[in-house]
Amino acid sequence: MSESYLLGIDAGTSVIKVVLINRDGHEYAAAGRPTQIFTPQPTYSEASLDTFWESTADAIAEILNRNGVSGEQIAGVGLTGNMVGAWLIDVKGNPVRDAILWNDARTLELMQRLSTEQPGFMSTIFASSGSVMQPGCTLPVIRWLLENEPDVLARTAHVLCCKDWLRYKLTGEIFTDVTEASVMPGDIRVGNYNEALFDLLGVREYCHLLPPVAASEQICGAVNIAAAQRTGLKIGTPVVAGLGDVPASAIGAGAVEAGVACIILGTTCLSCLVFPQPTFTPPDVGLLFFMPGGNWLRVMANIAGTTNLDWFIREWLVDIQSGKDLFDSIESLVTASPPGANGVIYHPYLSPVGVIAPFVASGARAQFVGLLPHHKRRDLLRAVYEGVALAIRDCYTAMDTPITEVRFSGGGAKSQIWGQIIADCLGARVVVPRGVEFGAKGAALVAGVGIGWYDSIHAAALTTTRPLATYEPNAQVTPIYDRMYRTYLCLREAMQPLWKNEILS
Repeated sequence: MSESYLLGIDAGTSVIKVVLINRDGHEYAAAGRPTQIFTPQPTYSEASLDTFWESTADAIAEILNRNGVSGEQIAGVGLTGNMVGAWLIDVKGNPVRDAILWNDARTLELMQRLSTEQPGFMSTIFASSGSVMQPGCTLPVIRWLLENEPDVLARTAHVLCCKDWLRYKLTGEIFTDVTEASVMPGDIRVGNYNEALFDLLGVREYCHLLPPVAASEQICGAVNIAAAQRTGLKIGTPVVAGLGDVPASAIGAGAVEAGVACIILGTTCLSCLVFPQPTFTPPDVGLLFFMPGGNWLRVMANIAGTTNLDWFIREWLVDIQSGKDLFDSIESLVTASPPGANGVIYHPYLSPVGVIAPFVASGARAQFVGLLPHHKRRDLLRAVYEGVALAIRDCYTAMDTPITEVRFSGGGAKSQIWGQIIADCLGARVVVPRGVEFGAKGAALVAGVGIGWYDSIHAAALTTTRPLATYEPNAQVTPIYDRMYRTYLCLREAMQPLWKNEILS
């Protein structure tokens, strides 16, 4: 009999990816489609619901056809995707308007107004959700629609999130899951909505538009006739509720045990740590996700991750040959400078919106400190690598919980040098899991739990995760980074008054 697979769908902001994994967790095949994001105004970020579905359906059809896999071989479907925002449909299931995405900032003025009108507004939300409410969260977007597009809201029957829209197109069923409900914002302790926050944001009369909340691994429908014809999936294939992209990536990388950290180093750098209970330390900073399986995931986000390296390569290494040898040339240049970069320290705050963790400063800016005439560009390049690692340490220090092991994924995990620097800087083992699409894999594993392939999320993640590379901290190098980190902190504290007043902006 032909082997059976799980299908995982990861609808990211820039790319929709689908993967097939077998029972052992091996990524058998992958396919993807780029997305199209619209910015009708400078702070807006929108997407077509129909286009997202068509791109997803195309990717599913491709992965089946290209690899000779029939719909009968797909045992279950799991979904993840970019979180929150507002994907609005009417009573017939048709889009009411383009989706408003998580990274849309149109509600910023509204949030500032509500904060002025209601002292402690943001802290009240954090005390319930464990997350700093972002402008693209679902509830403030509903309030914005009420004030600016009431006709749109009047025609709306359901306010969904991205993965929930795709599941609706697959099954015709309306649900969301515990990971989304708790960050809309909601109640992180139970993974559900919080009616008091509906009142706080003035949207109680629209709470009925939000879907029923299911466990991420709960089967919430089956592939219907229309979806089967469009994708090649078998009618009746079970589809689970799914989960948000950050917890999905952590599960896909095997970070499911309390005390295990997970670094996702991409354009944004996410420093994550699994907790056995909700934690709100430090207060009013960072994000907290409900994890399927009974844990919680605390996340500190440095908005600029690999962006720092991309900038340095573009502006400082134009003479190095591009192509397949570029990466090796850069890594060789980094190793030509010793740990500590000959005294150069870099703050990796290269985002136009500054820093949101482990402190908030919209005026924060990247900087090199300690330059002398003898320094070479290799020292500055190594300082960039080390600066990102020190920022990661800064995030974990703020969580005030010792870590023993880190799962390392994202584009930055391709660098052996970065993996070792992070291990030395944190004084913890760094493990790079085997695989590529950890978000889609995590979604697939959750589906595997739902259909009974695995006994639990914990078992699914641990039995399907295998190391690709492991980096142990170097006892001779870690003390160097201990000293650097103290200096790093002193420097960023000294800059706070300038950043707070946005003098350097």
